[in-house]
Amino acid sequence: MPTGSSRRTFLRDFAAGAVLLPSALGAVPAPKDREGWPSLSPGGLRDERFWEQVRARFDFAEDRVPMNAANLCPSPRVVADAVTRFTHDIDVDCSFQNRARYGELLESSRAKVASHLSVSPEEIALVRNTSEANNTINAGLPLEEGDEVVVWDQNHPTNHVAWEVRAARYGIRVRRVSVPEAPTSTQELIDPFVAAFSDRTRVVTFSHVSNVSGIRLPAREIAEAAHARGIHVHVDGAQSLGAVALDLKAMGCDSYASSSHKWYMGPKEAGVLYVRRELIPEIWATGVAPGWGDDADTDLAGARKFESLGQRDDACLAAMGVTAELHAELGAEAIEARVMELATALKEGIREMGIPLVTPMEPGLSGGVVIAQVTGDGPAVFQRLYAEHGIAGAPTGGLRLSPHVYNTMEHVERALAGVRALRGDILG
Repeated sequence: MPTGSSRRTFLRDFAAGAVLLPSALGAVPAPKDREGWPSLSPGGLRDERFWEQVRARFDFAEDRVPMNAANLCPSPRVVADAVTRFTHDIDVDCSFQNRARYGELLESSRAKVASHLSVSPEEIALVRNTSEANNTINAGLPLEEGDEVVVWDQNHPTNHVAWEVRAARYGIRVRRVSVPEAPTSTQELIDPFVAAFSDRTRVVTFSHVSNVSGIRLPAREIAEAAHARGIHVHVDGAQSLGAVALDLKAMGCDSYASSSHKWYMGPKEAGVLYVRRELIPEIWATGVAPGWGDDADTDLAGARKFESLGQRDDACLAAMGVTAELHAELGAEAIEARVMELATALKEGIREMGIPLVTPMEPGLSGGVVIAQVTGDGPAVFQRLYAEHGIAGAPTGGLRLSPHVYNTMEHVERALAGVRALRGDILG
């Protein structure tokens, strides 16, 4: 085995799949028939029959319809089958020689995810989930006692409480920002952040789309205002990756975190961390595992240093590439348009029943997360909607329904029928 710097090179190349024994290796098993999205009908993406065929690519039962993409999505069969196929291949032969092939698949997944986000593969780390990505930025940014971090008070705990924990440990200050409960313009969402910036502000961090209200922040405008003061912009994209057409370069964020298991409809326990190329050397990695090297200077190129996490689920990481292919095949704009069509139908139906909405009606101020106010017993309403009407939502922020491309308009109508039947309980 090589030693010193040559050992670092060996480990790096081995992790990337460059050290192979060609005579001993076959091809990674491929599916006999790749089931992607259906072909477009003459009516195109506006034809409900097309979306019914998309729904048919998922295995959930019609009496248990998932409408909780804000928490967990089913994967289409082609992704689930890829995870099973790759896992079986490793179980059949878990040698270093066989597993070395998965380095190439990892890099293929990285490139496809990067393309989806309009960034460079060198700026993408494939981590385990949004929480890990958020905490990497939290722990890795160089901050000093007295520095300030501005957070949205609707952030997920891993992008909110985690900053409070760092503040308690290192003496930084966390400033919370609130936005109007019923915003009518993007400016109303920008102004509270700008007002919170000070000469001590080093970071602003917020959820792109809130999981507790459904409000969608104008990320690009907030980033522009922050950069004018030299402030690092970190975006939690758990509710936007896979639901919103994204161009992170155009958004202007410095770092972005998301998961595969939500709107991306990918394998479980996989996530994405984007870090702008120029900032990668400045941010410390929080994990160091075999393959890193022998000293504090990493050999790993670009954002790969943030995924030095020890043994990974190679099958999961390989299946990320299959997931990215499906999003590219259908198109991010088409996916966003469908999500907004379903969400708008839900909001209009709920409003017509006289049930107040937490989520803004305007598409420009919201995403695919739809939340109705519940003044009655929220957990009971959530349970009955599932047990009596077969709609799996969430009790977060009220009654949360988060439809995705695997949902049909019939599913939306069934959800609205369930809400109508439970209206008295919802309104208390």
